[in-house]
Amino acid sequence: MSEGRVSIAASSGERGAEPGFALAASAEMLYRDLPFLDRIKRITERGLQVEIWDWSTKDIAALAASGATFSSMTGYLRGDLTTSDGIAELLATAEQSLAIAERLDCPRLNLHGTGLGPDGLPVHPVEAVTPAMWLTAADTLRRIAELGARAGRVFTLENLNLAVDHPGTPFARAADTLALARAVDDPHLRLNLDLYHAQIGEGNLIELVREALPYVGEIQVADVPGRCEPGTGEINYPAVARALDAAGYTGVVGLEAWAQGDPDAALDAFEAAFTVG
Repeated sequence: MSEGRVSIAASSGERGAEPGFALAASAEMLYRDLPFLDRIKRITERGLQVEIWDWSTKDIAALAASGATFSSMTGYLRGDLTTSDGIAELLATAEQSLAIAERLDCPRLNLHGTGLGPDGLPVHPVEAVTPAMWLTAADTLRRIAELGARAGRVFTLENLNLAVDHPGTPFARAADTLALARAVDDPHLRLNLDLYHAQIGEGNLIELVREALPYVGEIQVADVPGRCEPGTGEINYPAVARALDAAGYTGVVGLEAWAQGDPDAALDAFEAAFTVG
């Protein structure tokens, strides 16, 4: 790492970070014609870290033996940030997730404003978030951060979009997740800043990453529209990459996108967009 640059990846539990970004790719969304372990192998052979979602559907022993470096995984199975039953479920399944993260040596565990169903829709949609819900959510996330601190892991709160993929999800906007991270102000609760979702919901991505960077644990990307690799839509990801580099970000950038065509070509485009220099 060059002198004077802070590695957010290192502060989130990764060791040996080098200048530039650590790149990861979602095994859930790429190489979908292959068995899951083969997807992980293909991503790993390219020198990338691997992101996974719901660990409860996976062969954990096989994942642990795969030799992959796991960047992030889903950090809960059920629950929400604001209801008594939902909070209890969230905390209980977060603890279960931490045990799996230990087996996989996965540094980051991802959260959402509420539990999502298989189609990405909230299990309990919310029309309006009240002031009381904001206070309860911040308190719940403080308890989540305490779990992360005890386990030496980081929970990341992901922003989502309401217009296309996740209508009815509370605390979905990047502005919402950033406000909650600021309120908790704990290094074990950070943002999973998803720029695909942010572009749909808010835009102004370069200013967003500059403002959010002190609270970012990981960044995820896909182009808009279509949620495919960089270069297939309207986002100037090379410009975003240069802004991240100028701001000193050396953490993980993860491709959470469908391949428009060949997955290898999609990863080529992703790597090209986030190679600065």
